[in-house]
Amino acid sequence: MQLYLFISLSLFFTYGHSKTDISLGYQLTVAVPIEYSLGFIGRAFLMETNEITQTFKTALSVEAVNDKYSCSLEVCLGDVKVWNSGHYSKFYTSNMCVLQLTQDGDLRLKGPKDRVGWRTGTSGQGVKRLQILRTGNLVLLDGLGNIKWQSFNFPTDVMLWGQRLSVASRLISFPTNSTSYYSLEIEQSRIALYLNSGKWNYSYWEFKPTKNRNIAYVQLGRKGLELFNDKLKKIAQIHPSDHQTVQFGQPLRFLALGNRTGNLKLYFYSPSIAKFDVAFQALNTTCDLPLACKPYGICTLSSACSCIQVLIAENETSRSGNSDCSQGISGGFCGNGKTKAEMLELKGVGSVLRGAPKIVNVSKEACANLCLEDCNCTSALYSTAKGGMEVEECFLYGMVIGVKQVERGSGLSYMVKVRKGAHGGHGKSNLKRWVLVLVGVVDGLIIHLVFGGLGYYLIKKRRKHTLPNGHNN
Repeated sequence: MQLYLFISLSLFFTYGHSKTDISLGYQLTVAVPIEYSLGFIGRAFLMETNEITQTFKTALSVEAVNDKYSCSLEVCLGDVKVWNSGHYSKFYTSNMCVLQLTQDGDLRLKGPKDRVGWRTGTSGQGVKRLQILRTGNLVLLDGLGNIKWQSFNFPTDVMLWGQRLSVASRLISFPTNSTSYYSLEIEQSRIALYLNSGKWNYSYWEFKPTKNRNIAYVQLGRKGLELFNDKLKKIAQIHPSDHQTVQFGQPLRFLALGNRTGNLKLYFYSPSIAKFDVAFQALNTTCDLPLACKPYGICTLSSACSCIQVLIAENETSRSGNSDCSQGISGGFCGNGKTKAEMLELKGVGSVLRGAPKIVNVSKEACANLCLEDCNCTSALYSTAKGGMEVEECFLYGMVIGVKQVERGSGLSYMVKVRKGAHGGHGKSNLKRWVLVLVGVVDGLIIHLVFGGLGYYLIKKRRKHTLPNGHNN
């Protein structure tokens, strides 16, 4: 059976089928636009579950990405994309996007001249049909109904109700226009959110079972994300933060790792607003998000971003207006002809990133020197937190990101490696004072604007109620 679909050059197009499975020999072709159109998405729906509302649909998709067109197989829940064959490696094509279930049981995506861009690798395994289950799991089944391949085994950035993730598995989401990516990782002692960039990976949120119990797998249940041990016993659960799901009697439908913020959220369907709503989110404060600000930026107490601007050398002042917060202060610390460096200290500033190498019982100066001696180190966090006794801890980082202002008296001091002489000052005390003023500059401006606006309003109001002869009304 062959179906051909030709999509006109439009921003969005759909074509649908309502059956739940397809058989061997099935083929669907979607024509790819000749000219590139930014924002273009074309979907041909080939299967759908038999639900009254919010059904799962399987679609062959053509999407405009990076000045090219990608061809992929998708699963959608309502209007939410919950699985995509090209999540990790996109298949770019021209002229046509073809989905084929071959006679020997292999599911493939192809382009012109039968070029295969994606496949399940199930040839010769007795596959008889492709089916979308009520759980949203896309499966290849043999004649006895045994699963030979399933989308649940290849998680993307969404976890559906009933889906399991075992230890050492993870969800990954990719921020737009960034070389970094987020991951939700299932570890034996915890589940954690990570920011990954090159060889660096730091956690920024975690959830641990009590009593140091080990995790074997996690599963999304109707009322929360459930953690199980190797004896299949539930040992912990992440509950929604409110009672919306109980109030509406709606179960959780999926968990998603946001590609913009890196936040972990649990969703349920809300009939009152006729769309999916958030029942739980791991991070509730903007400054706790790892990419709340650009590199070399600080998230202030008012949730605004401020660059770690330094008085750069005179020969670079013409570039000081660059939007890149790292302009003139970073880079070139490794390799031949490496730049001389020094540490710039920011008191009352911390980092949301965890898992950096830690050295204990060292002075602040020793901590700074450890970072200076390591050309891959870009910043260091020094802590003198007191918990009955003073503990001196030094954390070394390979990137300046996830930096945020903290309350005074926290015992934290954040040090950034900069080009020597970049701050334009001479002496440690001068450097500290300038940076402290910098970190508070955004909050100070906000306070100034608020009180200035209030004063202006009161003066205008007073003038309106003043008579011409100068007496108050």
